[in-house]
Amino acid sequence: MYVLKCIPLAEFSAAISQDSLTFLNSFIFAWSLPQVSKKDFEGFRKLFHRFLQVKGPSVEWSKINRPPEDSIQPYDKIKAKGLPDNIADSLNKLVVVKLNGGLGTSMGCKGPKSLISVRNENTFLDLTVKQIEHLNKTYNADVPLVLMNSFNTDEDTKKILQKYTHHRVKIHTFNQSRYPRINKESLLPVAKDMAMTGENADVWYPPGHGDIYASFFNSGLLEQLIAEGKEYIFVSNIDNLGATVDLYILNHLVSQPNGKRCEFIMEVTDKTRADVKGGTLIQYDGKLRLLEIAQVPKAHVDEFKSVSKFKIFNTNNLWISLSAIKRLQEQNAMDMEIIVNPKTLDGDLNVIQLETAVGAAIKCFDNALGINVPRSRFLPVKTTSDLLLVMSNLYSLEAGSLTMSERREFPTTPHVKLGSSFTKVQEYLTRFESIPDMLELDHLTVSGDVTFGKHVSLKGTVIIIANHGDRIDIPAGSMLENKIVSGNLRILDH
Repeated sequence: MYVLKCIPLAEFSAAISQDSLTFLNSFIFAWSLPQVSKKDFEGFRKLFHRFLQVKGPSVEWSKINRPPEDSIQPYDKIKAKGLPDNIADSLNKLVVVKLNGGLGTSMGCKGPKSLISVRNENTFLDLTVKQIEHLNKTYNADVPLVLMNSFNTDEDTKKILQKYTHHRVKIHTFNQSRYPRINKESLLPVAKDMAMTGENADVWYPPGHGDIYASFFNSGLLEQLIAEGKEYIFVSNIDNLGATVDLYILNHLVSQPNGKRCEFIMEVTDKTRADVKGGTLIQYDGKLRLLEIAQVPKAHVDEFKSVSKFKIFNTNNLWISLSAIKRLQEQNAMDMEIIVNPKTLDGDLNVIQLETAVGAAIKCFDNALGINVPRSRFLPVKTTSDLLLVMSNLYSLEAGSLTMSERREFPTTPHVKLGSSFTKVQEYLTRFESIPDMLELDHLTVSGDVTFGKHVSLKGTVIIIANHGDRIDIPAGSMLENKIVSGNLRILDH
């Protein structure tokens, strides 16, 4: 238990109205905290102080330029360099880091999202471990896996890690910071004390994946990996099933001459109309920089969404130099724009949480580069609509990696939109006796109370709409091609 030493919370509240920095310093040292928690609060103090100091937009639209051509390389050019004879030498310099702080609540699941089954009873975490184990066995290499957990996911994740004890993958974890949410009106932290339960259950939050740099550094794990001869991390969201280790990008990194070593690579891919809100790379003040939609002035939002002007977006697959992270952290030179994320807690309490994005640090690194990769390297599973795609015969699974089936004539992924009856994973699963054949599907929209029998085939554009109070059961063995199904259709046993 943490004990309040001498400064009452009421005095904290009074202090912040006079001097926010003094208040936050008091907050840090007034509690009997472990060293890690003190580092969390020091990070929060700096972030909150920057938030109070920054006025106006973080970018001036007139200063935004398209990146120079050589700053975003086509993947084919990187691949054309080929691979060295001893791939293990390159792999032994690599660490795979997965962002594992999120819960599965948006898909109706409890616990870490990484523990949701996505294909053949394999979870996101299972697939990740299988991918890295396959690399290590194939090339006789030693690529470790590092999971950045949050206080929401750490306990459950550590329990499940025991199942991988006999796999050929070293697995490490560290926790990202825990920051207090801030009352939108008073700008006071909502937390009453350090507890995580009761009335304090919703007052703490993990401050976005930009926290990886400080938390990784503070954990001591970064220093340990450098001592083991590791040079780069490959960072990605654990729910992006396309984010596998790419040997060509890795070779490009490790084969650079020492004086011109690339410290940061961001994988980008061509934007479609489904990606108009995704962050993009720009040239700003002579540096490559990530521009997020939250930074765009309202008058220019439509311009930002333009597929013709901003043609690529950030996949959040990042390759970063470990020694560069260490240098920037020691110099206190890691500069990321603050994302102000408004939330409403129980009791209609309006709060804000201050976050940063890992890709926003690109401007801090030397010789940063974008690589325009194939769309196949961006396969996020955010909804059950995405889950249907990766569970279907559109993809084949080998050694933990999903690849588009060779039997699909077009390399593009179908557009799937499942209605609210499919939002939760358990309910979604009960609506499919088996996953339909989708090899020739272009577009699927399903709305209302709809179920699918076994061995259904969907081709072209299929729209199925059950109106309120109606139900549609697609019979087993049905083939729907360029069809609109509406009304009421029930198959009854007799």
